[in-house]
Amino acid sequence: MSLAALAALVGTLTVVGDGVPQPLTETAGDPARGRAIVASRQQGLCLLCHSGPIPEERFQGNLAPPLDGAGARWSAAQLRLRVADARRVNPQSLMPAFYRADGLQRVAPAFAGRPVLTAQQVEDVVAYLLTLK
Repeated sequence: MSLAALAALVGTLTVVGDGVPQPLTETAGDPARGRAIVASRQQGLCLLCHSGPIPEERFQGNLAPPLDGAGARWSAAQLRLRVADARRVNPQSLMPAFYRADGLQRVAPAFAGRPVLTAQQVEDVVAYLLTLK
């Protein structure tokens, strides 16, 4: 798929209230893959700002809400929007848009027009966060 075609698909979230009720893929998210993305210092980078129940990862963040209990606090739809584009919920959020490619600033040329996470990776992260009750 070309970058132009990918950019056209990314960011087309159907937001209802404070969530995205429909999954971004037809394949269900995998909590184990989602946990790996959340824990990764190269991919999700979630633990730079959040803390979570991932004891093997030291030096977790405290700038954002802890991930513990995320599945009890938010629905799948709410988590999906927050992971995909948190600024649609809170325009002042420091959290990057993991599934948006347009309207971003200071993006390295190699990453321009591409989301940080694929639709399947967003679903995997949501599936993991839902396990955190």
